[in-house]
Amino acid sequence: MKVVIIGAGEVGFHVAKALSEENYDITIIDIDIKKCQRVTENLDVIVVEGNGASPKVLLEANVGEADYVLCLTKVDEINLIASQQSHELGANKVIARLRDQQYSSRESIIKPEKFGVDMVIHPEKEACKEIVQLMKYPYAVQARSFEGGRLTMVGIRIDRWKKLLLDNKTLSEICKSSDRFRFTVVAVLRDDESIVPTSDFKFREGDIAHFVLKSKNIDKLLDLLNITSSEANNIMIVGGSKIGRTLAEQISQDYNVRLIDYNRPKAGHISTKLEETMVVYGDGTDVEFLKAENIEEIDSFIAVTENEKTNLISGMLANHLGAKQSIIHVVNTDYMPTIKEIGFGAVISKNLSTANSILRKLHSDISETSVETFYEIGLDAFELQPEEGSEITSKPLNKLNIPKDSIIAMINHHGKIGVAHGNSQLTEEDIALVFARPESRDKINKMFVS
Repeated sequence: MKVVIIGAGEVGFHVAKALSEENYDITIIDIDIKKCQRVTENLDVIVVEGNGASPKVLLEANVGEADYVLCLTKVDEINLIASQQSHELGANKVIARLRDQQYSSRESIIKPEKFGVDMVIHPEKEACKEIVQLMKYPYAVQARSFEGGRLTMVGIRIDRWKKLLLDNKTLSEICKSSDRFRFTVVAVLRDDESIVPTSDFKFREGDIAHFVLKSKNIDKLLDLLNITSSEANNIMIVGGSKIGRTLAEQISQDYNVRLIDYNRPKAGHISTKLEETMVVYGDGTDVEFLKAENIEEIDSFIAVTENEKTNLISGMLANHLGAKQSIIHVVNTDYMPTIKEIGFGAVISKNLSTANSILRKLHSDISETSVETFYEIGLDAFELQPEEGSEITSKPLNKLNIPKDSIIAMINHHGKIGVAHGNSQLTEEDIALVFARPESRDKINKMFVS
């Protein structure tokens, strides 16, 4: 599979890194010498220095032979021109990153498809999807839904589960103690390392555990972990950025939303555009201002200014002053492990959200089985159906030699879903949701083939 990536920024770099680890044939193009050097020094890919919208450069990168061309520069116009050139040169499919959402509106004169674009990715929309998902689970640092919302993965910091820590139980013992419902833990973040836990795994304070369970059993999990949660209602957004405005527009009908911006003229302008949102001029890093805005009554505090330092400070203050949930946006993904370690809230990056969305699209197109790519925990989630007579159907799961760093989390039997456990045995009529590192995918795939 040949993929050409135009743009070696954060999004392009993360996509190239993930795909190169899966042995894709990757060529990356960028006009910036330093970005090219970063790619060359860190990734096993072909690097072409030059303008990604130039036919000469595209020919040098052999885009005509590409299965996918990903136009991921920060400039919409360059991405559109690069898309058109790649399409004309014979690329099979083209995906373009576009920040201006007007290109996708019905009223737009310039339609992406006229430029040969097969799929458009809007970074701000991808970030908003992640934020909205997190708002449903104020106690979580990460959240994703599967199976049309019937199955959920939530990442929860262990700081709050004092009982489980004191009991010093293994993961197997904890699972057995919850006889009212089933769950599995597919990954644990510890000291900036992602661990796929075994049955004898023991948690430590500060771990972030990623649970997979039926959505209807979330309350039972919270009860087990001694976590109190309530539905979000009052939302405060700091920053009239594209993310802030897009989010406010999406959620204002369902929540009480206040949008804060430090620029008075900008705040005034936004207020005329977002009629159902209360827009307030103010400083999200000012303690007295936050107190005056009754920060302790805020269910979700979302810091999405263009300045990530402002987001960090305001998020920390909101957490300290009593907001039930803090969600902050960062551009520099190098900050994310440190922020998660500090543990004052959830952290997202539109760059990672965009990269994950692109990877999900590519994997789904290629294998027709991939469900999600979780760059943060280093795992792919994908669906597999066993063939008759395959190894995976021969014994219960706990009797099989499941590849290291792989977990079968869910079994769908004719539409009825169930969380997998050691005694579960798959049949050729089942569909399994598998979490695995990219390097383990081939091994687990072979177990499903006769």
